[in-house]
Amino acid sequence: MGAMRVRALGLVALLIVALLAVPVAAEAQATAKVPVIGLLDATSLSARAELVGSFRQGLREFGYVEGRNIRIEYRWAEGRFDRLPGLAADLVRTRVDLIAALAIPAALAAKSATTTIPIVMVGVTQPVEMGLVASLAQPGGNVTGLSSFSKELSAKRLELLKEFVPGLNRVAVLWNPGNPGKAADWREVQVAARTLGVTVQSREVRSRDEFEKTFNVISKDRPDALFAVGDPLILDQRGRIVAFAAKNRLPAIYEHWVYADAGGLVAYGPDFRELYRRAAIYVDKILKGAQPADLPVELPTKFELVINLKTAKALGLTIPPSLLLRADQVVE
Repeated sequence: MGAMRVRALGLVALLIVALLAVPVAAEAQATAKVPVIGLLDATSLSARAELVGSFRQGLREFGYVEGRNIRIEYRWAEGRFDRLPGLAADLVRTRVDLIAALAIPAALAAKSATTTIPIVMVGVTQPVEMGLVASLAQPGGNVTGLSSFSKELSAKRLELLKEFVPGLNRVAVLWNPGNPGKAADWREVQVAARTLGVTVQSREVRSRDEFEKTFNVISKDRPDALFAVGDPLILDQRGRIVAFAAKNRLPAIYEHWVYADAGGLVAYGPDFRELYRRAAIYVDKILKGAQPADLPVELPTKFELVINLKTAKALGLTIPPSLLLRADQVVE
């Protein structure tokens, strides 16, 4: 009986220890640090909603659920690039674990704000030329991520526009010289224009307030088509641009599918949904201890041609069957 009493007392003691340990474990779990991502962009949530959804989807694929085991601090410049340095500094003060910087202006602002917090750039053109990374293979520093390969596609877009518009002669090029990476895009368009025998006209916008003035200039010039260079400000104002092109019966080409979904004639560029989804790969690696300096910058491998057939009909354009066969998506 004595031995049985000893064993019973031992079991009771173990049970008490286990019960006491439960609150401690629960408290430790509750106070475990939740990683915080700072998301910085020059546009607005409405402009990036679907792409940010792709980013969240990528995070979920690695087990990160916003509001549960990861937090995202959003900072939107609403089309005002001058706000980016302050927003980036605010994320640094918030002590985020990582900054996801969308496009060149945000990436440059983030890099200027911190040399220690890891930065994952998404959809950035010319990251080496912009001084964001030392090289694509060995970024160095605290920045890595995904490039959108933009300027190299400018010639392809102009070629496509010529296929869509028989007798194309003069093209108005809408671009933002306030974006440091877009001067190279404009140069590429000029080179392509000379090769194709097309005249291009520079039509610049640096803020939301400049669009109407620029639209008036384009209307008076009456070009054959419009070429919109990809840029956060232009993306933010895509509704106005598409409406202007429709009102003036201007065939127009854009960088990615959201413009065609909004009524633009044609879009050609990287699959941005895939870029944003894959950005989660970098987030996961960095949160698990990898250094940005050791993670090569990724170039896009998927490209999309999206044609809005309804817009083509409204413009009186007949889309060649060969183009429709090449399209990844046709909006009807």
